[in-house]
Amino acid sequence: MPPAVVKTIKDEIFWQYAKLISKSAGFGIKQRAFQMNRFIVLRDGKIKWSTAIREWVKEHEKPNECIYCGSKKNLTVEHILPKSCGGPDTPNNAIKVCKKCNSSKGGKRLYEWIGLKNKDKVPRIAEGKYLKLLYELHDKQKTLNIDKNELSTKLCPMCNMKPVCEREGCKGKLTVYCLEGIFPIKQYH
Repeated sequence: MPPAVVKTIKDEIFWQYAKLISKSAGFGIKQRAFQMNRFIVLRDGKIKWSTAIREWVKEHEKPNECIYCGSKKNLTVEHILPKSCGGPDTPNNAIKVCKKCNSSKGGKRLYEWIGLKNKDKVPRIAEGKYLKLLYELHDKQKTLNIDKNELSTKLCPMCNMKPVCEREGCKGKLTVYCLEGIFPIKQYH
């Protein structure tokens, strides 16, 4: 679970992104002070997250391998937020993955597929793109500022991941599942 200072959907997105910054800076996810600093400056608008160009450059450093497992065989394009869940058919929602990983993920959203206990093991390129996309989609839905104390009345009724939250013991708590569960099938088509 995120620290107490993470109170809204927007905060949760920035907290996850702060962890990416920490990993990219070589600190890993165990350096909480650095993460907290990055979270605060992101939240307060003192720094911005990287542009889509950064993700493009990172992707092209290893253009012929699966983002998830590193395989160089049977590469295909995968939508991080599946089209069936309202994910757009754009470069900012697409990454190269092997057919095995693509089949394994299927129509699941990224955190839904990777699981709550592995949420900090998502490859930087995939998660960086995904968090920016989720921010944009939540902004359109006017759900970025939903507070963690309002989840059960404002967000959970829209969410289609209740079985996952119940199974993982996070029902009613602010987690990465809150970021993706309100984008149901055919919502944006």
